[in-house]
Amino acid sequence: MPKEDKKEEKETKKEEKIDEALQKDIEANKAVTFLSYLGILALIPLLANKDSKFAQFHAKQGLILALAVIVGVWISGLIPVLGWMILSPAISIGGIVLMIMGLINVANGEMKDLPIIGDFSKKIKL
Repeated sequence: MPKEDKKEEKETKKEEKIDEALQKDIEANKAVTFLSYLGILALIPLLANKDSKFAQFHAKQGLILALAVIVGVWISGLIPVLGWMILSPAISIGGIVLMIMGLINVANGEMKDLPIIGDFSKKIKL
């Protein structure tokens, strides 16, 4: 029994160190990470904070979101009437909702995946 307790204690200390390092990273980079969900400004935390897992996580999501909205609105704009009046506004509103969700996650210091976008952002390796 004592060996198992020591092993659990070591694992707990290791997790606390990781959590502590992540918390420091979040606090140090929270301000610049807000730019991640403001369109092309996502490049600033992506390129300037390469050592920050928090900034990289949100910058990748923000960049994918911006590109998805731009491409979606552009393609829907090619479809007469239906695209102009329904698809394009729906894509824009969806993008705004996801942007707000991302900004809330940054404000709360959380690294939650955004719906739809989160899976794609994990595939980006920089």
